Amino acid sequence: MTRTKSAARAGGACYVLVVGLLVGGAPRASGTLHAVGALLAVSLLVGVVRRMPLLALALALLGSTAVVVGTPGSVHEDPAASYQGQFLAYLAVDLVLGCVVATCARRPSIVAVAVSAAVQLLVIGGFAHGDSLIVNAVIAFLSLAASCMAGLLSRERREHAVALRSQEVAEAVTAERLRIARELHDVVAHSIGIIAIQAGVGSRVIQTRPAEAREALRAIETTSRETLSGLRRTLVSLRRAERGATASEPSPLAPSPGLADVERLAAATADAGVRVDVRRSGEQRPVPTDIDLSAYRIVQESLTNVVRHAATERCRVAIDYRDGELLVEVVDDGRGTTGDGSAHGFGIIGMRERVGLVGGRLTAGPRPEGGFRVAARLPLPAAAPARVAVVAR
Repeated sequence: MTRTKSAARAGGACYVLVVGLLVGGAPRASGTLHAVGALLAVSLLVGVVRRMPLLALALALLGSTAVVVGTPGSVHEDPAASYQGQFLAYLAVDLVLGCVVATCARRPSIVAVAVSAAVQLLVIGGFAHGDSLIVNAVIAFLSLAASCMAGLLSRERREHAVALRSQEVAEAVTAERLRIARELHDVVAHSIGIIAIQAGVGSRVIQTRPAEAREALRAIETTSRETLSGLRRTLVSLRRAERGATASEPSPLAPSPGLADVERLAAATADAGVRVDVRRSGEQRPVPTDIDLSAYRIVQESLTNVVRHAATERCRVAIDYRDGELLVEVVDDGRGTTGDGSAHGFGIIGMRERVGLVGGRLTAGPRPEGGFRVAARLPLPAAAPARVAVVAR
């Protein structure tokens, strides 16, 4: 910061020195030569323009006016031609004025344009005569208008870029909030449903069947620990993101769940009173992490809905590895529902969002023969069409 300020001051001082040399050191040079010197000298004001654009404009305006009125030109040169060339010095003012319009607020910019136009037109009117008066006035006006238009375009482009960045940040924040909401819902809803059912079972049999009550309490303890672990994984991930942790840092988190954990999920659901038949088919192969997590969450949310709403003792989960897609289907023969199930909360909404983010399709609704069906088609890299059926019960 100090170096930049010193450079700006040095540039301003050098500009004043150069203008003084042009005016006093070469009084018999041509007006065009003085104008070119003023144009080159304005480059010394770059640092001042960046820090104090209005001051830079004032220096350029004073310097160019001094060049125009302070050097009469060569004795062998026509005075009218001399002044006609010297008016080109105001091009330096127009360059700085464009920067002022591009960077300063609207009111100071309007004042700067008005002052620059007034000074240029007054000087041209006082030193130009005849046809050269009209020509130089028109040239000065067009040059000033062009610099203002360039400054306005630069300002609008910068403001548009800022607006786009703000919109991107807002969209990223919204998307992250939705992702966190889905993750928390998927982590908590399934476990809380199982805990509620097991707590109800334990309270009913604690006096008559203590062994079953102990099993229910153990299931509650296990599910609670898994839920706390999932919440901790999510919260620590958020804290690491806030700190700006790099990918090279060791992560204390467990890996995200995936299709390999479906059997464990089925066992936990069976403890809640719903038997789950898991069927895998197709060429089982590694899938992208986002697809793996999405498929697991779809199964998890579907089983949660079965436990809470279907009033049935069993359901089926089918995972089919196909060419170019993964089919995940959860079917029960319970009481179904009216509509698409959205009345039960955000579960199906979250599933639709997950499937949409990975470019898949989701269908969810009651079956004609009874019960409810959730089917998701998720895109996969193509593989050789070999089919192997595995049944886990």
